[in-house]
Parts: sequence; structure tokens; C-alpha cells
Amino acid sequence: MANITIGQYYPENSIIHKLDPRVKLFGTLAMIVALFLIHNILGYILFTIFIALIVKASKVPFIKLLKGVRGILFILLFSALLNVFLTPGNVVFQFWILTITREGLIKGGFIAVRLVYLVICTSLMTLTTTPNDLSDGLEKSFGFLKVIKFPVHEIAMIMSLALRFIPTLMEETEKITKAQKARGADFDTGNLFARAKSLIPILIPLFISSLRRALDLATAMEARCYHGGNRTKMKPLRYSQRDFVAYGSYVVLIAVVVISNYAAGYLPWIGDIVFH
Repeated sequence: MANITIGQYYPENSIIHKLDPRVKLFGTLAMIVALFLIHNILGYILFTIFIALIVKASKVPFIKLLKGVRGILFILLFSALLNVFLTPGNVVFQFWILTITREGLIKGGFIAVRLVYLVICTSLMTLTTTPNDLSDGLEKSFGFLKVIKFPVHEIAMIMSLALRFIPTLMEETEKITKAQKARGADFDTGNLFARAKSLIPILIPLFISSLRRALDLATAMEARCYHGGNRTKMKPLRYSQRDFVAYGSYVVLIAVVVISNYAAGYLPWIGDIVFH
């Protein structure tokens, strides 16, 4: 649970923190699109330089971003190995039914790097944006859907509350785990099924606590006559010059990635350098 960075906010006085939340939402979407457009080592090198500059500007410790990667380590290794062993191509190593190809190594490496960058991009958005700002940014970005009677405000509020409750549930889980260990519960020994069964004393109190918190929140909102709709903002969102510069940088990123896909055709593959 300590490795979950999505939903946590890291307070800092950086230019990334000061950006409009709509810019950061668009930037996260642009970086994800750019990641899926990359098909060569040149594109990943350029994207690495771009993401390194953003991390440096955000003043968020890189170790904190890597904690989110630890949470998906199993998925990352499984996806990479699946591509390494199942991708056909020029055989590099073969043992029994296991075959490793040059194309599989390259594809597996690309998949691993892509998953790492996906976690870093989404973590950067939540670490530099408060849940309230993120909710306002979502509502403002999708405000055009109100024309078709889509409940934009309600959906944004639900997402904001969900992000706000992630750190609370993590803290609650840690407290319940320590309390159960003090009573003699063992969560670290036994096979997979035994460990899964040992989680029941944690999940049941956590589920009850979550329901209690949700009911208390619903009662508090109802007591304050909260009905959603067109509510005024204490701090309305307004674009500044740095926001337009950030928009331009994300557009340039996608353009550079697309150009790199064509430019890579005139450069030697990294696999040719390593294996030949």
C-alpha cells in the first residue's frame, strides 16, 4: 500500500504545481498518446529527456515516483517476459520450449519502459495537483457535455472524493494490519491461498470502515444542502502565459515523436548494434 502514489499530493512551490489543472490533464493525456505512438529507440530517448525535464521542474523526488513503479512490478515483469518469449523473429537463445528472439527482447524492453513511464506520468499529475483542483479541472474540461445533460459536476465530484479517500484508506489499512499483527495474525507465511485467506481480517474491517465513512460524508453533504449544479468557485480557473507555453510543449512532444518514427528509418536499430 505504501507504493501507491496515485491520489497522493506532494506540496511544493514549483512551476508544475502552479499550472492550471486543465493543462496537466491535457498534458497527461498527450504524454500517454505520445507513448503509444513511439515505435523506436529514438522516440524513447526524446521522451526520456522530456519527462526528465518535467520531473526536474516539479521538484518531486524521483524516488517517490519510483514507488509507484514498485506497485506494478509483477505486471511489468510478466508483460515484458511474455513478449520476450512469444515474439517470433531471429533466435538469440533457445532452451527446451523457451525461445528468446532479438525482436522479443526489443519489444519486451519497450513494453517495460512504456509501463514505467505510464505510472510516472499519472503519478506526476496527482502528486502536483490537489484533489479539489483536479475536480475543478475535470469539470471545466468536460463542461461542453452539459449540453447533452451529462452530469459533469457529479462525475467530477465522485472522482475527487475517490482520489481524496485513497490516502485515508491506505492509512486505515496500515492501522488495521498492525492491530491484527498485535493479536497474533500472520500475513507473511504459508502458500498463496493461505496468504489470501489471512487477508480476510483486514478486508472486512476496512470494508465496514469505508461504508461508515461514505455514510458520514453523505450525511454531511445532505445536512449542508448540497445539490451540485452550477456552483460558484472561490478560486475560478484562469489561464496564464505559462499555461499556453505548457500546451505548446505538449503539442511539440507529439510532433517530435511522430517525426522520430520517420527519422528512425534512416538510423540503425539499437538491436543491430547490440547483437551484430
